Amino acid sequence: MGKRIILFLLTNLAVIVVASFILNLFNVTPYLNQKGLNYQSLFIFALIFGFAGAFISLLLSKTMAIYGMGVKRIENPRNQYESQLMATIQNLAQKANIGMPEVGIYDSPEPNAFATGWNKNKALVAVSTGLLQNMNPEELNGVLGHEISHISNGDMVTMTLLQGVLNTFVIFFARIAAFVVAQFLQRDEENSSISTMTYWLVSMAFEIVFGILASIVVLAFSRWREFRADAGSSRLVSKSSMIAALNRLQQLTAKGVPEDNRAPSLATFKISDQKSRFGRLFASHPPLEERIAALERVK
Repeated sequence: MGKRIILFLLTNLAVIVVASFILNLFNVTPYLNQKGLNYQSLFIFALIFGFAGAFISLLLSKTMAIYGMGVKRIENPRNQYESQLMATIQNLAQKANIGMPEVGIYDSPEPNAFATGWNKNKALVAVSTGLLQNMNPEELNGVLGHEISHISNGDMVTMTLLQGVLNTFVIFFARIAAFVVAQFLQRDEENSSISTMTYWLVSMAFEIVFGILASIVVLAFSRWREFRADAGSSRLVSKSSMIAALNRLQQLTAKGVPEDNRAPSLATFKISDQKSRFGRLFASHPPLEERIAALERVK
């Protein structure tokens, strides 16, 4: 699920930066006038475009995942494995009281799976070939229960709302910081046009920096919801199946993936392989041992 989160964050940031660039290019800045900044207008502007960026990312999430990761959707099962995968997901969706998601498979040696979509009744669950090849039915059920729990919990919508709030503050404070810098650099009235140019360039830079900082909050939420999805899988399937899946992932991680096939992280269903405290700030998943320990405490 980590790659999908990164796609979501990058798309969100790109939408905000491009929209801001276009607005500044055409001087659509109602919050900025000769008297300075109108903070009320600026906040409304930031609120509208902050949530626009987040919701555009949400609406495009399934399409981005399909084309970005090469997911082949199963419409008519071609073999026993695809039929069993469809049947299992349908059963779990019924238990979770959500609509039947689209089901897909993508080619990757990494044991991963993810769920995405703007609507819990029109979602997508995709699994890698590496997951299907390396997990037994019990372990696979645990993984699928985890992904169905993400959908049932409405995690993508919740993340979108959080991202919208953070976008709002990123835009708001980036514009204020850029205004302060532009005022500092402005020497006289003859350089006012240079100051205007400086203003939107600096505001773009501040949006990128503040956007990266805001992503730390989003990723912290992502790690928290993994624990909740694990617990959800233990209810939909069984605690033993979910723990078995996590233990299997630990074994596969210890065994390693050939260097040529490794991404910067093995985190789709699993976890970022960052070990440092700083690296863990940008991990979308908590350590496997913490997830197993949390599940073992579930009654």
